[in-house]
Amino acid sequence: MRTFVAVEIQNNEVLDHIAKLQSDLKFKARPVSKENMHFTLLFLGEIADEIAPKIIESLKSITFSPIQISFSGVGAFPNSRFPRVIWIGVDEIAGQNLVKLAKQVEEKLAPLGFKSDKPFKPHLTIFRIKNNISDISKELDKLKTIQLGHDTITELKFKKSILTPSGPIYTDLQVIKAK
Repeated sequence: MRTFVAVEIQNNEVLDHIAKLQSDLKFKARPVSKENMHFTLLFLGEIADEIAPKIIESLKSITFSPIQISFSGVGAFPNSRFPRVIWIGVDEIAGQNLVKLAKQVEEKLAPLGFKSDKPFKPHLTIFRIKNNISDISKELDKLKTIQLGHDTITELKFKKSILTPSGPIYTDLQVIKAK
């Protein structure tokens, strides 16, 4: 099964602001649905079913405090001239806390053979781009300072992902509450 560890956006007002922004932007890209908005802390990929209980056991020992987040600015990976992903950023302190949490997840799962292929950069993906689209630098420059609200991250989730033609379907395999 295809899996990852993530934290999700829970504030419906923030999700509504993001959905409105997605509908206002006329990019030839696939928007991420409101119910699938999350920060992937560690993508595990395809795992055998019998590994899941070991992952669950390893993640149980993670402790973290609630993380306050302010969502601001829109950008693209790898860049706005050749975008593959369009994302929303977070404030610096929230970013540092998310990086710490991602490192903790990776440390707990490293003995099972899981590690990140690149450093975690806190971002909330709002569009995925399959085909090349034109340079969107001007549109994104206008959104560098946009404010989209606040949320508090209170749960870490080990999730299963089933890819379908209409988008991924996520299922929680484990939920760890902040303390």
